[in-house]
Amino acid sequence: MPNSVLIINCGSSSIKFALLLKDQNFRIHGLAENLGTPNARIKGVTMGNEPVDIHIPNADHKEALEVGLSRIANHKPDAIGHRIVHGGKLTQAELITDDIIDIIRAATPLAPLHNPAHLVGIEATRRLFPDLPQVAVFDTAFHQTMPAHAYRYAVPKYLYTEHNVRRYGFHGTSHAYVSERGSELAGSYKKGGWLTAHLGNGSSTCAIWNGQSIDTSMGLTPLEGLVMGTRSGDVDPSLHSFLAKNLGWDIYKIDKMLNSQSGLLGLSDLSNDMRTLIEASEKGHEDATLAIEVFCYRLAKSLAALSCGLPRLDGLFFTGGIGENSAFIREKTLSYLPHFDFNFSKEKNDSLKRGTEGRIDAGTGPQIWVVPTDEEGRIAQETTLVVNQKMSTSNVKKSQAEITTA
Repeated sequence: MPNSVLIINCGSSSIKFALLLKDQNFRIHGLAENLGTPNARIKGVTMGNEPVDIHIPNADHKEALEVGLSRIANHKPDAIGHRIVHGGKLTQAELITDDIIDIIRAATPLAPLHNPAHLVGIEATRRLFPDLPQVAVFDTAFHQTMPAHAYRYAVPKYLYTEHNVRRYGFHGTSHAYVSERGSELAGSYKKGGWLTAHLGNGSSTCAIWNGQSIDTSMGLTPLEGLVMGTRSGDVDPSLHSFLAKNLGWDIYKIDKMLNSQSGLLGLSDLSNDMRTLIEASEKGHEDATLAIEVFCYRLAKSLAALSCGLPRLDGLFFTGGIGENSAFIREKTLSYLPHFDFNFSKEKNDSLKRGTEGRIDAGTGPQIWVVPTDEEGRIAQETTLVVNQKMSTSNVKKSQAEITTA
């Protein structure tokens, strides 16, 4: 049984890493952010709880991982868990082998911003810790409880039966953790109907009934759904043919535009960082103001739509970098949902600071909570389960071999 697990979470523009000790809080953790820009840096704490702030200008994922992992090389973990956005047909955590790596690589077209970064993380940790068991934990797994009417697209059936074209959903580790933690705080652990809003550079919503995902905003790829940092979210599918016919764009240029040049960045023509946009909006930047309005309106619209999957609505959980830290975005989003009878408390909402969980309604109507996500903790839990299963299987085979030999 692992006593310590190293968690690697490579996102599209950042890397989170944490070394978790069994039954203890994080001892080492870090965040590499703004990768690929002059402002790239690693922030975190060491084993002695000393702060770390390392500037790594223009570093990519590989360089950031090498610097970050070098900080924990003297504290060897027992196992490593990787957050993987898309594993194709794989819907549960798996021990990483060459075959699993091939499946993750083959699923890259479904998660073009993420899977390549995940593979870099796997390559780096296998090189640094070649003898450790490593586990892939998939974002898609939590959403496999969706009913067919939620995950099927209205396209010819053979695309589903022969090519697996369907809605998968993502951010599963976050939605799973937040819904469990939030419902526990609300006094109804894994019971009732809840909406979750994971808001960051990548954003998604989820409808959860009795602890299971019923519907979610992301689909075949992490591009579907909400407006995000650089991703467009939902657009008319005919946009592709319009751009091809009128501008001569090929499919690769269109995909790059929708994934890397759209969302908050595209709307504002300024930044994909909500903090920057709020500051600019306060100074009169009209495009920044519009980007914020579109983000909040589309978020509220998604939450309202997903509520259709719930027999009743008990409440809403905000999480993720924006969801946890921006009282302004929470308030503006809820202003678009007056018919849901949320009894919002501005005082409670404004009082919540970074990393603080708490209730932001006035005590009547559907509950509203801010619940900091713990994707690393969830990944460690699933990694431990897979490693324990492997050890149990190995022990059974060893016992059988000993009986046979005897």
